Amino acid sequence: MELNNTRLINISRLTKTFQNGKKKIEALRDINLEIDKGEFVSIIGASGCGKSTLLRIIGGLDREHKGKVLFEGKIVTAPSRQRGFIFQDIRLLPWLNVEDNIKFSLPPDTSDVDKIVNEKLEIVNLKGFEKAYPKQLSGGMAQRVAIARALANQPKVLLLDEPFGALDAITKIKMQEEMLRIWEREKITMILVTHDIDEAVYLGSRVIVMASGSIQKMYNIKLPNPRSRISHEFNIQKEIIYKEFFGNEEAPFAYSI
Repeated sequence: MELNNTRLINISRLTKTFQNGKKKIEALRDINLEIDKGEFVSIIGASGCGKSTLLRIIGGLDREHKGKVLFEGKIVTAPSRQRGFIFQDIRLLPWLNVEDNIKFSLPPDTSDVDKIVNEKLEIVNLKGFEKAYPKQLSGGMAQRVAIARALANQPKVLLLDEPFGALDAITKIKMQEEMLRIWEREKITMILVTHDIDEAVYLGSRVIVMASGSIQKMYNIKLPNPRSRISHEFNIQKEIIYKEFFGNEEAPFAYSI
């Protein structure tokens, strides 16, 4: 695949193999992918399909692989503040309050630190909780702090590794709406890994289906934002992707209105 350097992210013939004793496990096989600036890409697949491994390689957290991963035309060789990472486990420092957790992520020579912290807390709707400690926050609020911390470095892309998987159903929906609002406001490229079809379609401008370490299908989601989860068009998109996993079996959420 010829790389197009005008893309924000270019992935060419990416293959990743793990060694498990004497056995080799191919986690990724010949991945070719381009992601434009400002896209919200959802990567969906069952556990073990390689989607989180792909995200870690894009983030520079895993550098032992074959093939090329380019960010702004340069080969990814290490983590970068330009590629923020948000994990499923929130990873706040329990001995620091909210504002200090955000400050901790910034380089020591950062100017206007207080201004940056206040701006990011406002973006995630956490003004007034600056002095709260992680143990005093709900799961959704703690994840908002993690998002603010990732945004503080003004990244060009946010890598989201099942960030809402541990939340209850209601909080999860609210956080999805919050993430969509932040994406539209901040114009940051976002790449989400999930195993939730509803989440993938609700958030993604493009949905990539992975299985057995390779990309099976890509779908452009041409639905207006904000999206209605109960609309016929939304559920048709979900049904198409559902059938990619389960064949012609009728999707449990498919219906007509």
